[in-house]
Amino acid sequence: MPPKSARSAAKPAKPAEAASAEPPVNCGLCPRLVAFREENQETYPDYFNGAAPSFGDPKAKLLVVGLAPGLHGANRTARPFTGDYAGDLLYATLAKFGFSNGKYDSRPDDGLKLKTAMITNAVRCVPPQNKPVGAEIKTCRQFLTARIDALPELAAILCLGRIAHDSTLAALGVKARDALFAHGAEHDLADRPFRLFDSYHCSRYNTNTRRLTPEMFESVFAAIRAWVDRD
Repeated sequence: MPPKSARSAAKPAKPAEAASAEPPVNCGLCPRLVAFREENQETYPDYFNGAAPSFGDPKAKLLVVGLAPGLHGANRTARPFTGDYAGDLLYATLAKFGFSNGKYDSRPDDGLKLKTAMITNAVRCVPPQNKPVGAEIKTCRQFLTARIDALPELAAILCLGRIAHDSTLAALGVKARDALFAHGAEHDLADRPFRLFDSYHCSRYNTNTRRLTPEMFESVFAAIRAWVDRD
């Protein structure tokens, strides 16, 4: 059992009564993440240092769910997967399969627009060592639920990694045993008009170790494109 100080640091504040699809920039629900944000505001005063908003088309048919902002990625740029290595593969693949217009240039003012797609994160504030704790994932889930509910044309959700997968299932009220995570897995969910797709996260570690190759990632997007265009 962790020491009392660690337990209290991980315990979230009482959630807001009604969550919107996007948390306030200075969201105060998770004390540990707030403390880390304040440290980063001192160390990196030119960074965004806030709850990173979702990015994309409000009429999205595809919602991509990542884990959390990277310290020098979305925490710096205020745009998911922008400024870190994972974005290079993600945005290139989105473009290849027709989900974006313009050219990704690893900066938020590059003019890139997503087309029928949106990107969000299971946890909106950067966590220490890129590792949110369970209480933070649970507390931030209200925004993921609201984000999903706010997309009326949603046809597919892509979960990047197991944590994003598990949090999305919880947001949808689906038991984990009913939709097991695996790279390339597809899940039809009862009473939901969209299909859930899984991929290993497009992190530098996964791509460097070849756990995830560009070809593997593209195969998932090919399945998504076929599903979205089935009508």
